[in-house]
Amino acid sequence: MLNIQEEAVRCLLCENAPCSAACPHGDPARAVRAIRFDNLAIAGRWFAGCTPEDLERAEQACLHYDRPIRLREIAAVLPVPSPASSPSLAIDFCGIPCEHPFFLASSAVCTNYEMVSAAFESGWAGVFYKTICLQEIREVSPRFDALKRTGGAFSGFRNMEQLSENPPETDFDILHRLKENYPTKVVVASIMGQSEEDWITLARRAEAAGVDAVELNFSCPQMRLAGMGSDVGQSPELVTFLTAFVKQNVKIPVIPKMTPNLASMTQVAMAAYFAGADGISAINTVKSLTPGGVVSGKRAISGFSGRAVKPIALRFIAEMAKNPVMKNLQLSGIGGIETWRDGLDFIRLGCRNVQVCTAVMEYGYRIVDDLVSGLQAYLTERGLASVVELVGEDLDNIVRPADLDRDTMVFPTIDRARCIGCGRCYVSCRDGGHQAISFGDDRVPHIIGTRCVGCHLCRLVCPTGAMGEARRIPKRN
Repeated sequence: MLNIQEEAVRCLLCENAPCSAACPHGDPARAVRAIRFDNLAIAGRWFAGCTPEDLERAEQACLHYDRPIRLREIAAVLPVPSPASSPSLAIDFCGIPCEHPFFLASSAVCTNYEMVSAAFESGWAGVFYKTICLQEIREVSPRFDALKRTGGAFSGFRNMEQLSENPPETDFDILHRLKENYPTKVVVASIMGQSEEDWITLARRAEAAGVDAVELNFSCPQMRLAGMGSDVGQSPELVTFLTAFVKQNVKIPVIPKMTPNLASMTQVAMAAYFAGADGISAINTVKSLTPGGVVSGKRAISGFSGRAVKPIALRFIAEMAKNPVMKNLQLSGIGGIETWRDGLDFIRLGCRNVQVCTAVMEYGYRIVDDLVSGLQAYLTERGLASVVELVGEDLDNIVRPADLDRDTMVFPTIDRARCIGCGRCYVSCRDGGHQAISFGDDRVPHIIGTRCVGCHLCRLVCPTGAMGEARRIPKRN
């Protein structure tokens, strides 16, 4: 039986996809992209007018290096498309109206006017522009590396890039033109100084350019010059002083950007809060050393991003959001956001917008369509009228390990119709669990109830989804 998601992952996501060009009554490439970015429920919209002959021609036009994407089979098993929905995704951040929560993060995806203009035309709500500084920026080559999943998609991304290489006057002119030509979009200037005077100069110039807010980059992990980036962000004292200096010199919102390269972000975030910060951006990249990315035979520790860092980012967001002292501090979430569900996870922990970088570098600005439509479909499914209703709704479920239920358990169950007898559950339970699954020559696994502790390792390794959950029951004595 066709696994729709697995088949969609095979798609190369071609530019000007030949399959769609060959299909006069639909857009198969758009449908497959919707599936790829977790919008299975609405993907059928782009197959609705396609005939079997259309899809056969589309398959013949597919550029895949292996075999064509099985468009006819995908179309045959897709759910009936849901009606288009448009609940409001409008939300304020630090008093700034935003058309929806999805922004570009300060990075390689927004380094000049043409790029940001194209992003705005694609539908992004705002941009945290590439960090501006007064120092000379000299980059290395190559500067990127990636760890990949099956199929070639990034699981993590290594980035050696620093700040904007443009002269400051060029960047401030770009920011002015962006705000002038796209007045409904949110334009945030990200800045980094090496001295108090640098920070004040840059903040004032950003405000004069007409931006909506200024982000203080206290977090870049691979700066060539000392006393910049995460060197600052690890010091509550420096964060306090610099945030206060900037707040005293501009009237627009000030948003420090936190580094995850410390044991606790809360102490530094509180320093920013007491200095008058209007919001917090978190997280920047995690210091790492990847196997590739060799520069003239040498490697260096630098920033790591992508889906692999999302759990780390959510941890820091949750800790800040649950701190009662900072309950009025607004949060912008960053780290591993690729689908609308990723963004939703940050929003439900209290973020009022989310910033995307690595997914755009891999797939392009076009992913904003699925971010927006997926979140709107989710709101419709929940019967909610506005994304604001989702902000922070999951915070009460985030507790300390000591507060978790330790008196009940959930046994795994086996769906015999889906089990193929591979024995993966048995091997993992035997060698990494509690030896609670039997498996014999008949290749049929059985749960040994007297040994099972409900850890669910078996469910996690099952390749077919045959392992499910029973109801929660009290632990036996």
